[in-house]
Amino acid sequence: MQSLFQILMLVLDVVWFFVIAHVIMSWLINFQVLNTRQQLVAQIWYGLNRVLEPLYGPIRRLLPPMGGLDLAPLVVLLAIIALRIVLQNNMMMFY
Repeated sequence: MQSLFQILMLVLDVVWFFVIAHVIMSWLINFQVLNTRQQLVAQIWYGLNRVLEPLYGPIRRLLPPMGGLDLAPLVVLLAIIALRIVLQNNMMMFY
């Protein structure tokens, strides 16, 4: 059962990294530091969008329109933090 706990924590860490990378890339693209016409940037950007859209989609439908401000990544990060806290507080269940 300890392996299950470690796998769940690893998955949460990977999702955390993907969300942070997506947020940073969106800022760099919006401030025209990165250009999506470059093949590598476009592949990474569209790959991250494909991976994270199943997480962002339901959250975006629940949140009210904010005039161009996307709060879905923030909600996902808060959910990851909450899941990590719940898992760590119930770690003894996995032993």
